[in-house]
Amino acid sequence: MADGARARRLAKRIAQIVASALEHDIKDPRLGNITVTDARITGDLRDATVYYTVLGEDLDTPPDFAGAAAALESARGVLRTKVGQGTGVRYTPTLTFVADNLPGEARHIDDLLARAKEADAEVARRATTAHPAGETDPYRLPPDED
Repeated sequence: MADGARARRLAKRIAQIVASALEHDIKDPRLGNITVTDARITGDLRDATVYYTVLGEDLDTPPDFAGAAAALESARGVLRTKVGQGTGVRYTPTLTFVADNLPGEARHIDDLLARAKEADAEVARRATTAHPAGETDPYRLPPDED
């Protein structure tokens, strides 16, 4: 078993190698809008999981997750060879690609924040015309005896 620091360094290096290979070496047009977001490796350094996201060409076209997954599967051997050459480890880890829905989750969080902001604005608007339910000063003070 490798220590955690070595595994993290190797995972980071694998992510860099895969991203660079997707950008420069592999000429599949389905891989043009793929971004590698993270990589994780098991403690025995035998299996690596590479997380990726697919960006749409523009706002009108949705990203092609199926095409990107198929392209990554067909390029898995080439990418594993690049990882083996770039890391220099004794055993080149097998690569597994997992789609990371980061932009979709970010959009969902943005929608939630916008709804919360609208709700806060509504509460602030209602507070400007609100009156206390009871007396204006609910804390009664004892009468002054002078």
